[in-house]
Amino acid sequence: MYNDPRSHGLWEKTAPPPPVTSCLETNEKADVVVVGGGFTGLSAALHLAERGTRVIVLEAKDVGFGGAGRNVGLINGGMWVMPKELPNVLGPVYGERLLDLLGNAPFLVRNLIERHRIECQLEKSGTLHCAVGDKGLAEIRERCAQWAARGAPVRVLDAQETSARTGSSAYNGALLDERAGTLQPLAYVRGLAHAAQKAGATIYTSSPVIDSQPDGSGWKVKTAKGSVRADWVIVATEAYSTGPWQIVREEQVYLPYFNVATRPLSDNLRKSILPNREGCWDTKDILSSFRMDQAGRLVFGSVGALRNTGTAVHRNWAKRALKRLFPQLGEIEFECEWYGQIGMTDNAVPRFHKFAKNVVGFCGYNGRGIAPGTVFGKTLAAHVAGDIGEEDLPLPTTEPKAQSLRILKEAYYETGAQIAHFAGERL
Repeated sequence: MYNDPRSHGLWEKTAPPPPVTSCLETNEKADVVVVGGGFTGLSAALHLAERGTRVIVLEAKDVGFGGAGRNVGLINGGMWVMPKELPNVLGPVYGERLLDLLGNAPFLVRNLIERHRIECQLEKSGTLHCAVGDKGLAEIRERCAQWAARGAPVRVLDAQETSARTGSSAYNGALLDERAGTLQPLAYVRGLAHAAQKAGATIYTSSPVIDSQPDGSGWKVKTAKGSVRADWVIVATEAYSTGPWQIVREEQVYLPYFNVATRPLSDNLRKSILPNREGCWDTKDILSSFRMDQAGRLVFGSVGALRNTGTAVHRNWAKRALKRLFPQLGEIEFECEWYGQIGMTDNAVPRFHKFAKNVVGFCGYNGRGIAPGTVFGKTLAAHVAGDIGEEDLPLPTTEPKAQSLRILKEAYYETGAQIAHFAGERL
């Protein structure tokens, strides 16, 4: 995308074509203008258009340009924080609402994919949160107990079954979550865009918003060459936000994350490594993730940016780490490598903002964009349509606030990942 093979890597190479769009060069009217063409914005646009609402999407770059087109592709239920922690952070009412909404969010993703026949390599075999050492095993056991108490289909696997499912003997156990799965993220977000267009939504790309001003009872949202007048504005720009809602970017700290993909593995290797195609990540502080695409490529990732000295450091570490995890791989060659930025809030919990009257948005997904983004988009559509009042949303209204020392924290994460990976996996 934009002639940068390290922006979207394997996903751009294997995704179906994006929908046909154009740059906004006229003055338009709509009921709702959605700013951002990722999971949240396109889910909102699709659900609004299916109601007969006139909706226009303005995307600064291309559909899926931000985190939606770069991430690992895990469809997770819940957030990073333990289930019991959400009521402690948000209070019992909002905490329970959010747990219920996000716990079931993977099923909405599956439903949309099946209903709209989105070709995105959907795998429904679950995910494995792999325990490193006794501390990691204690962590996944506690997480399992908390989700199981809520009726979620989760269980802890012992080391032997974990080895059989992953193809690696490196883990003390794993938490299997049968709600979850994997998909090709750029293909999925492009599929949402196609479905939204088919339902009647209009999508403009290469159309960054530069200004937003009150206009009578609604809003006039301006781009460099055009404008949209609408009653409602949905802000779905997330961590790649610029322009009038730059504060969404500033309240999140960037955590860089990269992925590499091997060439398609042989049939024998596919039988021994992730034979059921679960998506995996581990319990380390600097975590790693791995999964298989439908062509048999092993996709492996961790914290770090593939730029400057980080490119060689992280690539070489990935080769060493894969040899340790999967000695059966032999010589490793990478077909693709790419990276993006995860937006992290100060408490790892998402936000709902009311930027002004009839200007609303969710943000702060903390690396859990696919299922939360999809279900939050549907929730925004219901709120704008009048089905859900502000007091009935899954998050309280909060004022956006820039994180302190954000630039220093981001430099620390990027540099720290390089140092850790330069030294890691050498023994």
